[in-house]
Amino acid sequence: MSEIAVIYEDNHLLAVNKPAGWLVQGDRTGDETLTDRSRQYIKEKYEKPGAVFLHPAHRIDRPVSGAVLFARTDKALSRLTTAFRDQKVQKTYLALVIQAPGQPTGVLRHFLLKDENKNLVKAFERPRPGAKESITTYDVIGQAGAYSLLKVTPATGRPHQIRVQLAALGCPIAGDLKYGAPAPLPDASIGLHCRSMELMHPVRKEVLLLEASLPELEIWHAVQALFP
Repeated sequence: MSEIAVIYEDNHLLAVNKPAGWLVQGDRTGDETLTDRSRQYIKEKYEKPGAVFLHPAHRIDRPVSGAVLFARTDKALSRLTTAFRDQKVQKTYLALVIQAPGQPTGVLRHFLLKDENKNLVKAFERPRPGAKESITTYDVIGQAGAYSLLKVTPATGRPHQIRVQLAALGCPIAGDLKYGAPAPLPDASIGLHCRSMELMHPVRKEVLLLEASLPELEIWHAVQALFP
């Protein structure tokens, strides 16, 4: 696993740019995680003895890249947990989709139901037992190579939310075989990147804008031209 890319760091927080393919937290694979590597970074940089307190305030899927925020103190973790729960953290994603939506902007509303055994989420237009309402806003930014680039802002934080809602719109994300993409990407990532997060610092009470640079994978190269 390569070195972590730090976006922001102080005594309370650590934000890093997660490469696609890294787990945020451990699963049954036993693979090293972004949390493991970030703890090691803190331990080495500050020469901390013993265990290092560092906990993710949220997660993004393994094939997704972009900004991930960690808490370095109990106080920060508690306040970040509340902020994410109360939808006071604005996350903005960039999505490369294989087909442009019919409208240049829109609000997607679905009820999502996750099959835990298959790790697969289904979207329904009407309420279902156990399904949770999911709301996502998108804007078409332009054409990026063979794909359409969308700016996506989730208002809720459901598992696989952006992936399954865009698929339900008929616009699956590039490389996302689980939700309808016809072919994988070379590195098994998908064309979804958590570009930024805006939030109130949990201790200093200042507005933070955390921005993650784009992946180096070739499909993202054309995106650079859309952000002069």
